[in-house]
Amino acid sequence: MAMRGLTVFIADIRNCRVRELEEKRINKEMANIRTKFKDGNLSGYDKKKYVCKLLYMYILGWDIDFGHMEAVNLISSPKYSEKQIGYLGITLLMHENSDLVRLVVNSIRKDLDDNNEIHNCLALHAIANIGGREMAESLASDVHRLLVSPNSKSFVKKKAALTMLRLFRKHPDVIPAPDWAERITNIIDDYDLGVCLSVTSLITALAQQYPEAFMLAIPKAIMRLHKVIVERDFSADYVYYKIPIPWLQVKLLRLLQYFPPTEDPNMSEMLHNVLQTIINNSQETPRNVQHNNAQNAILFEAINLAIHLDCESDIVRQATNILARFILSKETNVRYLGLETMAHLAAVTDELDEIKKHEETIILSLRDKDISVRRRGLDLLYSMCDVSNAKTIVSELIRYLHIADYALREEMVLKIAIMTEKYATEHSWYVDVILQLISSAGDHVGEEVWYRVVQIVTNHENLQEYSAKMVLHYMRSPHCHENMLKVGGYILGEYGHLIANLPGASPIEQFNTLHARFGLCSLATRALLLSTYIKFINLFPEIKGAILAVFNQYRHVLDAELQQRACEYMAIATMPTDDLLQTVCEEMPQFPERESALLSRLNEKTGQTEDKRTWNIGGKDSNEKTPANLLAATKERNENGSVDDLVNSVSNTSISAAGGENGAAAPANGSAAPPTPAAPATKAGLTWKDQLAPGYENWYNRLRDGADGILYEDSILQIGIKSEYHGHLGRLAIYFGNKTHTQLNSFAVSVEAPEGLVVANSHTLATSIGPSTQIQQLYSLECQQIVTEVPLIRISYQAGSTQSIYLKLPVLMSRFIEPIQLASADFFGRWKQIGGAPREVQEIIKVPGKIELERARSILVNHRLGICENVDPKPGNFVATGVFNTSLSGKVGCLLRLEPNHETNMYRLTIRTTSDVVSKHLKEILHTALLYKPAPSTR
Repeated sequence: MAMRGLTVFIADIRNCRVRELEEKRINKEMANIRTKFKDGNLSGYDKKKYVCKLLYMYILGWDIDFGHMEAVNLISSPKYSEKQIGYLGITLLMHENSDLVRLVVNSIRKDLDDNNEIHNCLALHAIANIGGREMAESLASDVHRLLVSPNSKSFVKKKAALTMLRLFRKHPDVIPAPDWAERITNIIDDYDLGVCLSVTSLITALAQQYPEAFMLAIPKAIMRLHKVIVERDFSADYVYYKIPIPWLQVKLLRLLQYFPPTEDPNMSEMLHNVLQTIINNSQETPRNVQHNNAQNAILFEAINLAIHLDCESDIVRQATNILARFILSKETNVRYLGLETMAHLAAVTDELDEIKKHEETIILSLRDKDISVRRRGLDLLYSMCDVSNAKTIVSELIRYLHIADYALREEMVLKIAIMTEKYATEHSWYVDVILQLISSAGDHVGEEVWYRVVQIVTNHENLQEYSAKMVLHYMRSPHCHENMLKVGGYILGEYGHLIANLPGASPIEQFNTLHARFGLCSLATRALLLSTYIKFINLFPEIKGAILAVFNQYRHVLDAELQQRACEYMAIATMPTDDLLQTVCEEMPQFPERESALLSRLNEKTGQTEDKRTWNIGGKDSNEKTPANLLAATKERNENGSVDDLVNSVSNTSISAAGGENGAAAPANGSAAPPTPAAPATKAGLTWKDQLAPGYENWYNRLRDGADGILYEDSILQIGIKSEYHGHLGRLAIYFGNKTHTQLNSFAVSVEAPEGLVVANSHTLATSIGPSTQIQQLYSLECQQIVTEVPLIRISYQAGSTQSIYLKLPVLMSRFIEPIQLASADFFGRWKQIGGAPREVQEIIKVPGKIELERARSILVNHRLGICENVDPKPGNFVATGVFNTSLSGKVGCLLRLEPNHETNMYRLTIRTTSDVVSKHLKEILHTALLYKPAPSTR
């Protein structure tokens, strides 16, 4: 051992010595090259040589901070070897946000226009590798020209298609795909199968976003498949182990799954012949592993297409028998694909009998040595589950849960919970399974699972007594998980009185069972249990003394939430009468019927790839709006959708949390009510701030105080806005008018929302605006959290060249305030209750010119604050109140006093809210509004 350690030590010393020598040599070379570059007058050959050395050092891992301009200069060289090194240099040394990118755009465009195909390819390589919005906007049309030009060589077309695909994936809004759809789709007919393969990859990506524009690809893809597979019309150069160009076959079969089945009988018959030929060819004995892999890749994609076209067809019945053999295969890849394809069939068909015959084999796949196979087995069990086999599948999954991989457990818990809720024929079975699930896999049970338990128990009266009894039983287990304690706290607090007369379930025993684990819980769970205790006082007055002792103890803890709850509950419980206690602790009403949040959570966990899934894991109801049905859904939405429907849909799926971290403590009857998580918030940083259109402030300031009107106008485009708000929801209509006598093409609009604000458009916007015409886009708004920034909008269009306009949308935090009226006593009582800093902010505002009381009143009203008359003892002072609404962070009360001083032309603005963030931001909004003096309109 000592000798081995000495050997390692000597090796380390040798490596260090080698590194030192390398660094010394690198520094010497870099110093020499830097001197050469400074001297100038280098020949093209010398520049190429020294740039090559720099690139070699860069590849070795050394930082290169010079030589970039020499690489840029080499691009313009007429010699191929020098130009090649120049392009290699900028590809390695530059990134998309480099300041030098602008210097190479013109050189790249020149090489794209060159008649030399090699120069074209070098330029395309650089565009694809560097990318960047500026390069995409400047050069996308040149790349498209090379792609569709009949004079372009085949290898140039292939590179142009892949470069376009790279730009689209990086910046999809830059590519005017619908305008180019016809010419790009025609390239599928190209005689060169390599070009067809490259352009099919491009069309597959474009068709997922613009399905209607690329409907032309359906007959062309079918005819190309028929030529290759049935007619055997292909070049020998593209035969792979006796199979003609399998990559193209797979991509074309995949492409067709993004469109609804063709209605052309000739095309349908041709496609049927293609699929039947593939099924027949699969019966041949493979010659070797490569032949087998290529054959299986085509076969599985063909089966997926057959399922998509008609899951009851004869081809699908043949395929089911093939899949039954594949899930028993000794090859891991074949078992994986067999399970995945069978899951696809189970997800779209009504007839599951053929799949259920293999239930035992599928359950055994959960114990496969490969985790990817185990995942596909779980997906298949989830998709094939129905009322008849739900108990069997759920019991097997719970049994397997104890030995499952940690990476699988959270997904398994979600799927078990969904299947149990969806296919339960007895409510008691649902409760038993979910409680067993929480008990055995507590660490992997997300908040959504126990939230859903609470919702279902609350909404089913015949389930409440049984749930209370069972949850008390599980809480007495020595290994009771904290999630079980949360469920128990809520259910016993609401329905503990239903079992109070049962042996072992007396009020004091319920309290002792909960409180025995109180000290081991997290702060959030303790807060929930304190709310349960105040409900116990209302339900069981005989144990009031024991609970008051707990409240008294927690009145002095450091955590503000626990301290506030304990103090408030202590005050309520010790009042002379129980009227307030009974009101606060009224039984929770039923939850409104809505889609389970478990499904949303499960969909979030589905892996994303460059190509969207053509089907969803789950039953047929989970696949009603998949990419295959996207075109029909889009048409229906365009014909029947309205902004009212959109806002209503947001309202129905948004559930307010009971209290938030920035608000006051939630009331006792709502503290344990589980919020349903909404969609993830948008990205926090607004990246377009520094690109706003010059002069936009004049229009923005006019609209900031609540009016509707013109947001922006120039010689080409006029943009107007109308808006409406209610609570935490809003709706916004934006109008785009073309002022010119020519059509605006490639019209695109995108909105970037700050964190906490969700902005959703109601339909797909037209990609062109005719001369002197107007189009509109409708948006729904949902304020989920406190928002301190406004959303930004980007408008781009083609008018000779690509034009982009970046603007602010006047969607301020104050839009989500609802005005209220308070009497004098109520106002000053709440004013004192909120207290001083940090939730109070105050500022003296010196206004230009004289104070105008009517204008001040108008500003407060436009910012949705209710002015309370005759509240302030001094006439002329303004008192205003409102409630700021969010869907996830609760409500924030807002109180305001505005005191004008006519002698000094100053206002004293004082704001108190229950959130210091809201106080500060509301002050900034009103300060800006009071200082702004609207300029006379020029229109």
